[in-house]
Amino acid sequence: MVDDGSPDGFAPLRIKRVVRETSDAVSLVLDVPEHCSHRYRYQAGQFLTLRVSVGGQYLRRCYSMSSAPIEDELRITVKRDPGGVVSNWINDSATEGDELLAMPPEGRFVLRQEVSASAELIAFAGGSGITPIMSLVRTALAGTARPVRLFYANRGRDSVIFSEPLAALAEAHADRLVVSHHYDEDRGVVTAADVEAFIAGAGDADYYICGPAPFMATVEKALLTAGVAKERLHLERFTVAEAPPPAADAGEATEEVVIELDRRTTTQPYRDGDTLLQTARMAGLRAPSSCETGSCGTCMARVVDGSARMLNNDALEDDEVEEGWVLTCQALPTSRTVHVVYE
Repeated sequence: MVDDGSPDGFAPLRIKRVVRETSDAVSLVLDVPEHCSHRYRYQAGQFLTLRVSVGGQYLRRCYSMSSAPIEDELRITVKRDPGGVVSNWINDSATEGDELLAMPPEGRFVLRQEVSASAELIAFAGGSGITPIMSLVRTALAGTARPVRLFYANRGRDSVIFSEPLAALAEAHADRLVVSHHYDEDRGVVTAADVEAFIAGAGDADYYICGPAPFMATVEKALLTAGVAKERLHLERFTVAEAPPPAADAGEATEEVVIELDRRTTTQPYRDGDTLLQTARMAGLRAPSSCETGSCGTCMARVVDGSARMLNNDALEDDEVEEGWVLTCQALPTSRTVHVVYE
């Protein structure tokens, strides 16, 4: 799909305001043109996929909204990454009046609609993982009567994003919001004991987790060990680890992949180590994609013959996986031939 002459459904959004949050994090308030505003309505916790030109090369990156829909504003917050080409460019060079190409909001890291009014929202954020969490917390406080707990871990006090807004929220909602800051420089990295202490007394609750991979792994394992049901856990990963080597019984060596897309069937020789999405691109196909971390579900397709394994899945439900659906950005084929259908 092409929108306003921009590729793959991207539209130009003007930077209305640049807000320096910390020395290494910046927020961009984006102005959405009226004619496509309906496409940029979003749910708390979702993200934008940007297409940015840096050094003559176009790169795609996903950034979560830190604003809440009730604020009638579209704002993303980007933290500098030592090796991050786009995040560093945004922190150093993004200027009011510039235009960024952005796809409409996506993502499933959102508030459950069927949750009871008394169900607590318990959030764990590490570093820039506060970005979607902030949107969720603001929305829950403004639109529901749910009690909220937030555990926010940072290296030190100077790296806390939204320090003042969080303090203001805690003061305005003192009867419903608990914010606990954890500083590695004081207490070391977050441990399972820290997590268990924070959730003490929790009953009916949903848990939202976002942050660096080791932080998320610690929190997730501690919650599961404490007896929290897996379906109550909601995780948003910004990055995915490199593909592990295939197990000895991973399956036959793959020779070809058959891809059905836009009523066309294409057969592509398989290159070892490529995902199904990469294979589709090698065949010259414009397969749908966005986050490419296994979080949004945009690239989902169904394996109708053969088999594949996913490196990461934060978007598909168990019953969808049983029906053969995969996230093609995370799916490696494990049979001699694989037939995948984009529906």
